[in-house]
Amino acid sequence: MITDYVKVYVKAGNGGNGAVSFHREKYVSHGGPDGGDGGHGGNIILRIENGDNTLLKYKYRHKFIAENGGNGMTNKLHGANGEDIILPVPPGTVVKDAESGKIIVDMSERDDFILCRGGKGGWGNRHFATPTRQIPRFAKSGLKGEEKEVIFELKMLADVALIGLPNVGKSSLLSAISAATPKIADYDFTTLSPNLGVVKVDGGRGFVCADIPGLIEGASDGKGLGHSFLRHIDRCRVMLHLVDIDADCERDPREDIELINRELEQYSPELATRPQIIVGNKYDSSLSEYNEHVSDLEAYCKEKGLTLFFISALTGENVKELIKHVSRMLNELPPLTIFEPDYIEAEDDDDEFDELEIYKDGKVYVCESEWLWRLVGRVNFEDRDSLNYFQRMLRMNGIIEKLEEAGVTDGDTVRMYDFEFDFVK
Repeated sequence: MITDYVKVYVKAGNGGNGAVSFHREKYVSHGGPDGGDGGHGGNIILRIENGDNTLLKYKYRHKFIAENGGNGMTNKLHGANGEDIILPVPPGTVVKDAESGKIIVDMSERDDFILCRGGKGGWGNRHFATPTRQIPRFAKSGLKGEEKEVIFELKMLADVALIGLPNVGKSSLLSAISAATPKIADYDFTTLSPNLGVVKVDGGRGFVCADIPGLIEGASDGKGLGHSFLRHIDRCRVMLHLVDIDADCERDPREDIELINRELEQYSPELATRPQIIVGNKYDSSLSEYNEHVSDLEAYCKEKGLTLFFISALTGENVKELIKHVSRMLNELPPLTIFEPDYIEAEDDDDEFDELEIYKDGKVYVCESEWLWRLVGRVNFEDRDSLNYFQRMLRMNGIIEKLEEAGVTDGDTVRMYDFEFDFVK
């Protein structure tokens, strides 16, 4: 069975912390701060791998974490950047946010895509030196790398889809019109995974054709094999709807057409509106006048306004005419569907102030936010200048005002992550 749907956890590396350091060298006075910056965390990058048509490599491994950036060092030395992780995916893979189901990116025809960005490295203390603060004893912490739980869903890049009940000759037709070599046998569910073939057209533009296996009644509800592969029809521009018109076939091809179209409608109403060509397979022109299925199908397609071809995938009768007609149709139809992203990533700004959460833990007021976590991480609370900087940032960003609105008064204990203090206005 093809692996075409997997859930994966990905996390970019955290940025390294900036260093607190002062230059010390014999005969050099007033060396000043020389703490280096932290390195950036590694990214999680998606890359199209042509020639692959399965997500099998992610069947048993579902967790990928990139390397963290190195911490800054003395003498203004920059920490090492974390190594990126590159995840190869077959063309046609749609990446979705697992929680919301929204599309992040369609990896069909594009360059590498950064799925999770590594955290920025923190600044060393040399960046915080000013004429009035010449000995900064604090640096900036590295930022956290992005993390997501995502779904990789493979939707094959095929112009034409072969659909129909099992054993109507879809694999035989694909084998006849392309170099694909699907398994062919005279029993239901011979084909267990979609097969792709490139069809060459004399004097026309070639196209990619996919054999979609196992559509039966109830496929859209999970019965049979078809429910697993209906997603591969999502991009197709034309559907060749095969029915068995062998004179000895006991099924009514008209009922088979209605059955499959109901399943398409239930799976995707939009998909059911795509152009269809009805293909009566296992046709023998010399015996057509004795075949009731032929006249019944002709009348049905005329009534419904459907294009009809009678072919024999085994003998090749009318197959070239069908392929030329499909090629002409494709020239007039819009290109393959590329799914637009609807998942909007927030801008990455390490100084952006986010929503503040204040709650009581017993008699202690707890104050938390991502911005505050970064601020606490960069401050040396044993240094007077650092502490003054911390208090000034709280006032400038309205933290003190928000604490008062939450009911904090002089003498109350406030906790901001690892730092706890008595509130004094």
